[in-house]
Amino acid sequence: MLLIPDLCDVLEQNTAAELRSYLKAKGAEISEENSEGGLHIDLAQIIEVCDICLKEDDKDVESIMNSVVSLLLILEPDKQEPLIESLCEKLAKSREGESPTLRLQLLSNLFHGMDKSTPVRYTVYCALVKVAATCGGISYIPTDLDQVRKWISDWNLNSEKKHVLLRLLYEALVDSKRSDDAAKVMVELLGSYTDDNASHARLDAHKCIVRALKDPKTFLLDHLLALKPVKFLEGELIHDLLTIFVSAKLSSYVKFYQNNKDFIDSLGLSHEQNTEKMRLLTFMGMAVENKEISFDTMQQELQIGADDVEAFIIDAVKTKMVYCKIDQTQKKIIVSHSTHRTFGKQQWQQLYDILNSWKLNLSKVKNSLQSISEA
Repeated sequence: MLLIPDLCDVLEQNTAAELRSYLKAKGAEISEENSEGGLHIDLAQIIEVCDICLKEDDKDVESIMNSVVSLLLILEPDKQEPLIESLCEKLAKSREGESPTLRLQLLSNLFHGMDKSTPVRYTVYCALVKVAATCGGISYIPTDLDQVRKWISDWNLNSEKKHVLLRLLYEALVDSKRSDDAAKVMVELLGSYTDDNASHARLDAHKCIVRALKDPKTFLLDHLLALKPVKFLEGELIHDLLTIFVSAKLSSYVKFYQNNKDFIDSLGLSHEQNTEKMRLLTFMGMAVENKEISFDTMQQELQIGADDVEAFIIDAVKTKMVYCKIDQTQKKIIVSHSTHRTFGKQQWQQLYDILNSWKLNLSKVKNSLQSISEA
């Protein structure tokens, strides 16, 4: 009986042969004849030399490389992984004359074409983040932390791979000036360490603290103290500095700076910016405890002149961390609300009391309305 080859197999063989021919014409050291070992051998040889065409401005390059991706996606899963890793290594490298946009698009096609739970998707995503970081394209790839957490679970990543992924994502977000998103990723990274390996995250913890202090939009820092890698830094100057920004007053920072000026400079922090942030943090603490604050107290605690009080209050209100108004006649600040610098057991109790009070008041209103309705 005559056996007719499967049409799909014929198409795959023809595509592989065309890719070989194209790469050969571009100067690659590859045979134009398909191997006898099967498609995965052909693809291994094609991927080995495919970077020769990435520098080409030829409109066919994208089509050629997408053909490689398409063949990869139809391979048996057990043969995919080493080839995908090899292709990602090629595409993640930044070489002069190559288009990062094309490499980003190819990796994106590969990533979205794979089964969502395939572990090797981790390799593709890491390559995506690396390339996106080189061309300002991080906004074009998925970076939502909830989604990343789900992928980490779906791909069953070990601790080392999880840390690599989060660290790559953090650096890319920082480079893209997305400080809020970067901070969330760093907290996720540091929070994934345990007592056993917290010491390994020393550099990450140090970097996290410095960038949080440097960020002009970050004022609440107490959550960092609870992270195990940050706790590991207790007794060091960086931890002492963080503690000051979490709960101390401006005077404490000034004293710390006077004793450790070289250390502050070595961190790349601006003393002037630190002072301004500590003024606001000190005022937030004052505003939580006092609904009225005199100009004299403001000048003393914040180390500013009488003429600077009004300008300071305007800047403080702009941060939305404090809501207050100025009483020029009586020379005092009237506070309507201030964000707590730290949120511990005492603050949770206060919140519980407030919500419980609202609940009781709503119950009274409900009973009153029922009485009126029945009457």
